[in-house]
Amino acid sequence: MSNNSNSKKTSWPEVEGVPAQVAKHKILADCPDVKVDVLPYGSGVTDDYDTKRVRVFFDYFRNVVGVPKVG
Repeated sequence: MSNNSNSKKTSWPEVEGVPAQVAKHKILADCPDVKVDVLPYGSGVTDDYDTKRVRVFFDYFRNVVGVPKVG
């Protein structure tokens, strides 16, 4: 994320390891105009980049794996 006060948040390292639904609510609170996809880790996804999408991957315990980011 840039230090420019006009820039939007694009990644959420602080939610890595927390429950996926908690992460989804945090992301939507920070950036309500994105669609948050919550998916099992290892799910097949498209390679396209979408500035209105954040993918949150979760493990067996439904905790976030990796850093969710716009794209």
